[in-house]
Amino acid sequence: MRRTVTPRVPDKVRICRRTACLIATAALLPPLLMLPACSSGDAEDQRLQNAFTDAAREFHVPRSVLMSVSYMQSRWDSHPGTPSVAGGYGPMHLVDAARMQAPSPSPGPATPNSGTAVPGEVGAGAPGAHTVQPADLERAARLIRIPAGQLRTDAVANVRGGAAILAATQRRLGKPLSADPADWWQAVERFPGTPDITSATTYANDVFGLIRRGAHRTTAEGQDVTLPAAPGVRPHPGLQGTPRPKNVECPPELACDWLAAPYVQIDDDGDYGNHDLADRPRDQRIEYIVIHDTEAKLPNMFQTVQDPTEASWHYSIRSSDGHVTQHVRTKDEAWHSGSKFVNARSIGIEHEGFLAHPGTWYTEQMYRSSARLVRYLAKKYGVPLDRQHIFGHDNVPSPTTDSIPEMHEDPGPYWDWRHYFDLLGAPLKATAGPDSPMVMILPDYATHKPRYTGCDGHGKPCAPHGSSAVRLYTEPDENSPLIQDPGRRPDGDESTEDVSDLGSRVSTGQTFAVAERRGEWTAIWYQGEKAWFKNPADHPTAVGASGRMVTPKEGLDEVPVFGRALPEEEAYPEGVEEEDESPLPYSMRAGQRYVTQAGVGSSYVDRSFFSDTPQPVVVGHEKYYEIQLGHRLAYVRANDVDLVDARTTTGGAPRP
Repeated sequence: MRRTVTPRVPDKVRICRRTACLIATAALLPPLLMLPACSSGDAEDQRLQNAFTDAAREFHVPRSVLMSVSYMQSRWDSHPGTPSVAGGYGPMHLVDAARMQAPSPSPGPATPNSGTAVPGEVGAGAPGAHTVQPADLERAARLIRIPAGQLRTDAVANVRGGAAILAATQRRLGKPLSADPADWWQAVERFPGTPDITSATTYANDVFGLIRRGAHRTTAEGQDVTLPAAPGVRPHPGLQGTPRPKNVECPPELACDWLAAPYVQIDDDGDYGNHDLADRPRDQRIEYIVIHDTEAKLPNMFQTVQDPTEASWHYSIRSSDGHVTQHVRTKDEAWHSGSKFVNARSIGIEHEGFLAHPGTWYTEQMYRSSARLVRYLAKKYGVPLDRQHIFGHDNVPSPTTDSIPEMHEDPGPYWDWRHYFDLLGAPLKATAGPDSPMVMILPDYATHKPRYTGCDGHGKPCAPHGSSAVRLYTEPDENSPLIQDPGRRPDGDESTEDVSDLGSRVSTGQTFAVAERRGEWTAIWYQGEKAWFKNPADHPTAVGASGRMVTPKEGLDEVPVFGRALPEEEAYPEGVEEEDESPLPYSMRAGQRYVTQAGVGSSYVDRSFFSDTPQPVVVGHEKYYEIQLGHRLAYVRANDVDLVDARTTTGGAPRP
């Protein structure tokens, strides 16, 4: 984790003395703010929890409001001294204007922002723009009369600054410093400085939804923080349903724009870009949603997606506030995954960020916007909310052996899949007992911090950080060699701990068949081999799972695995050249099992030339199963394997 900086404020005893003085004037405070005082014996990991209590009392802000706003700003993480991409610091994400980056520009006047001006604010520029500013660090420093630099590194001071801004905003709105959280709706709506009313309203709804549900989390700095649930709290309803560009496919609570990717012919040789016309889901079912990160700032990506010689994707999501921009209609096929087969069946979503710097780029507002968008798309197209259908660019099946080393690694080991699926409303959890022949990878993100290198230079250790990935070994011993991926490193080089090296990793939510168990160690079948990971009962990195597996049919020593499910030769009509079959350099051997969550029909579409109409899809009779082969997915022919229900077998998972 990042180093926790000791707050440069009075120590706990002195804080409590200040609190005692405030309690002496408690008759002047609203009843809801009668919070328990801390004591000098409080644990060090309660320092942030106590800071919320003290700041709420000091500035007459309901503690639930202060804590929920902070959660939406940073999930209570401090990252002391390190600003976000938007220039925000600390658990309240107070923005330093000197470091603040202007939001990535939304499309121009021809494609206006969704939303209208916040009531009482003066509009500026395109529809939806307004003058609300994010919580300003310098202003907070003036309000609490301490140096601005202290708010960058001192979590307790940062919380006080955030509380002071909320109180000052409430007074400026002419509203009382009420004990009722619902009376703070407008102050909450303005706190993050979101650029339009749709985003502001959605933000406030999220804050009050969290107050109703409550929350608990151990932060990146090891602080144990709890927001008690208050199911009776009901906020003042905000405005919703504001206008947006007609091409945009988004849920109503998201601020969305349209910036078109071009479908144009580039030269006389027939080259074209940067996507393909289709008629999905009528000509091809949409089965996948692929999560990417940009590995670039969003303005650069906007330039890329408008270049017909470059790749394309369906949506971009801005880091600073979760704003969504659509580029390709979902019925059409974007060029985003590195696999034409997956492109034809998927929607691609880019998230502004860098996989090696998650604390700076992977913001809570971006996670929430993304989850809202994916929920909407999954419901529209019937995409299952599981990790064989909602997956990262790093999980896309390699279409051919030659393509394996070129496949991408984003969004990387720091993308919080567990939190993301919570937001999707499909929480990842155990569905069977600990001795099940199947397991789901599910480490505790906050405390699971495997070693990585390469975040800030080749070979340099990355700062400890929560991770969704679990590392695999050839033997049940952390000193044994890492599992090797013969496709990713065909020259025989070994897997490494580099943050971008997928050769020996599995990820949260992925499910695997158990090959063996020894004490605290579990082995799974992984690319044709046993792969071991540490899985202690008191701090598990995987939990029991139920479902189906496939295994080679009796009499077959091994069966081939593929990166795409292609039709049989007879399915191709005259004039359409058959696509060459290309087995991957892995195999499923007799006795091995791999988890499947879906059968897949075979298909191929020759979208390789410019046309005014979509090209026909070749549909075969050959059936496949999609399997979790390794870090990436793969396919096996249904005729080569038998289906096994995890509830009817205990084989393959002995405990010595």
